[in-house]
Amino acid sequence: MQNLFCDLLVIGGGINGVGIAADAAGRGLSVILCEREDLAIGTSSASSKLIHGGLRYLEQLDFKLVREALQEREILLKNAPHLVQSLQFILPQTPFSRPQWLIRLGLFLYDHLTRYSSLPSAQSVNLIQSTEQPLKADLKQGFSYFDGQTDDARLVIANAQAAQLKGANILTRTTFVHAARHENKWLIELQDNRTQQKITVTAKALVNAAGPWVDAVSNKIMDVLIENPAQLDQGSHIVVPKLYEGQQAYILQNKDQRVVFVIPWQNAFTLIGTTDVPFAGDAKDARISTQEIAYLCAVVNQYFIRQISPADVVWGYSGVRALYAVKQQESAKISRDYHFELSDENGYAPLLTVLGGKITTYRKLAEQALNKLQAYFPHMSAAWTAQAHLPGGDLAGLTFTEFVHSCQQQYPWLPEDLLQRYAKSYGSYLTRILQTASSLRDLGKAFGAGLYAKEVDYLINHEWAQTLDDVIWRRTKCGLLLTAPQQLELAHYINRQIAIGAMPHTAPQLQHSID
Repeated sequence: MQNLFCDLLVIGGGINGVGIAADAAGRGLSVILCEREDLAIGTSSASSKLIHGGLRYLEQLDFKLVREALQEREILLKNAPHLVQSLQFILPQTPFSRPQWLIRLGLFLYDHLTRYSSLPSAQSVNLIQSTEQPLKADLKQGFSYFDGQTDDARLVIANAQAAQLKGANILTRTTFVHAARHENKWLIELQDNRTQQKITVTAKALVNAAGPWVDAVSNKIMDVLIENPAQLDQGSHIVVPKLYEGQQAYILQNKDQRVVFVIPWQNAFTLIGTTDVPFAGDAKDARISTQEIAYLCAVVNQYFIRQISPADVVWGYSGVRALYAVKQQESAKISRDYHFELSDENGYAPLLTVLGGKITTYRKLAEQALNKLQAYFPHMSAAWTAQAHLPGGDLAGLTFTEFVHSCQQQYPWLPEDLLQRYAKSYGSYLTRILQTASSLRDLGKAFGAGLYAKEVDYLINHEWAQTLDDVIWRRTKCGLLLTAPQQLELAHYINRQIAIGAMPHTAPQLQHSID
């Protein structure tokens, strides 16, 4: 049995958990994060892949959320230019759309709720003047605005790397068993899922950031009363072969007043979503339903010349949002803002439970979470993440386009599509994969879809990848292109690399404390 000591233990390896771990470690706390499965296994790899203010939240008068999200969009565009990039959205106008005056007002607020935006302002557009018009001929007017696009799972990995660089101990495949307060601290039991070894942790503070499993975790913490259980909501997306040429995305207004995003994705595909469906049960069992697939296809077919059907769907996925609501509400109307519940025992052993939140505001959520814990760690240093590049995001003063151009000169033998994927996935860290390579042969065995052994080894050694799904669905999206035999060969390779000990499962025990 291992015995570990830390200031803060964080439960949950989604975007909120890793964000809190990184912020805390950077403020001088000793931190352990435990995740039952893989990082970003749940909701944090099942989003619309957008860093955005949330235009539709203005309709709910949620100005605080939109303002904060727009501010965070700017920070992420600056701190993670490889993972977050600008994307143009076209919003077509139809007879059943919201009134033009309302959309104009919403877009005006969207442009001006934050003091500064690096993205172009919204404007009206004449859709019939487009030379590559994929929309139906009766759609003549619309609006254009800009937001951000990301790879959600890779954003989680980058934050986990940031936490580790600051000294945090990231324990994946490690189950939280139970916790209880004892002598002004938390006594916590974990279990390594691979070795079945028990791990005992003594921590000064505990954070429950388990997302859709937040209530299940709370039930394993002694003397914790759940005042407002999370309201679970399923959001699903589909992926189809590229629906149109061009790099612009579309935001479609449906007759039920919901909106659906249609987004260019992974060069050869189009991503379509999302839905809002009440969910009950274990979030790991969430699956896109035939009704959701039909719904998304029907919305797209109202707008686009090219029609799609469920038979065109090459991949569908679902995530479960853990929303905060004081009473049961229609899912689409519940705020996506975050909420904290803080409890302690006579000023010691605080427990911070995190509810709600959206991927765009994860950094601010983490900052606010640490501010909530400030009183328990009076020597904790100041907030720091707003000014810090995420790992791979420091491009030495270059814009992302300039960075890619410099990489093209440095690695002229690397195919353009592979270079673009490396640059967007790893930023400046791509040199850790390429190292001294001077040809594709130097990258080792080719598994297909541009996936080589050097990259797989990097993912195992430095990004906690342990299984086939970790590699082809969360660290990369090569699963969209790899054949079944290629996936089987890759799975065997990963298992061999894990078996020879490519990466130790746990880091040395943490004993540092700032107090």
